Amino acid sequence: MRIALINSGLGLLAAAVALHRLRPDADLVLATDPDGMPWGPRTPADIAARAMLCARAAAEYEPDVIVMACNTGSVHALESMRAEFEPDIPVIGTVPAIKPAAAQHQLVAIWATVATTASAYQRRLIAEFGGSAHVTPVACPGLADAIDAGDEAATTAAVLAAATQTPAGCQAIVLGCTEYELAARRIRAAVPGAVTFGSADAVAAQALRRVPAAAPPPAAPPPATVNGAEHAPVSNTGRATIRVLLSGRLAPLPPAALRYPEGRLLAPLVRAGDYGGTQTLISQPS
Repeated sequence: MRIALINSGLGLLAAAVALHRLRPDADLVLATDPDGMPWGPRTPADIAARAMLCARAAAEYEPDVIVMACNTGSVHALESMRAEFEPDIPVIGTVPAIKPAAAQHQLVAIWATVATTASAYQRRLIAEFGGSAHVTPVACPGLADAIDAGDEAATTAAVLAAATQTPAGCQAIVLGCTEYELAARRIRAAVPGAVTFGSADAVAAQALRRVPAAAPPPAAPPPATVNGAEHAPVSNTGRATIRVLLSGRLAPLPPAALRYPEGRLLAPLVRAGDYGGTQTLISQPS
């Protein structure tokens, strides 16, 4: 089994870990776009074009499923990707977890990029899935870029700035950008009493449901803890491997990825022979 994940930056790491936890035997292709990131300020046509570049490079490895592990990419590129790859390769998108958050809590905030916060797309999601909850959009300028750069100080500053815009008494924060899942623990600390809702687990489960004739999963090893949640440790069951594509080029994981527990969990599975090197692990606080 092979699953490809697409994102402009590091936002695919959380979904990749969720997939590895559920199917430690699955090969992964992680396709990011450092040459074109960030996608947010680009036009919809540019975003679709950059996403298609990544998807076509990943498709060369014959994945069973392609996951657009990016909220912005899902809005602007999902239709084009499905038109090109389906029905041969199912394409899964990412939607912020407004529905489960609003079903469980009355005071909800959705943290997202400036562009997403101002979009008609997000307003439609809130109207459709917000139910009776009071949902407050919170723009987070610079947060995704800081996370992608592995910039600890900038990430902390952006999280604290967004926390000051979050209404008092907020019970739940929807992570409306996949990068934010890498900073979930910091976000919870900045908004005491609030729980975070990401999309990685739901996206991973949906991707596996779309794998044609999927084999039964192997026995799972004991879980490890990442960002306060349990995750399966890296496993070589079934000789699973990870290929990393940076704007279509085989490479190691970007150094910034190794600043996060998710990146360090996945790094030992990256095929070093593909790029002629070894992955150096960086021990940094998450």
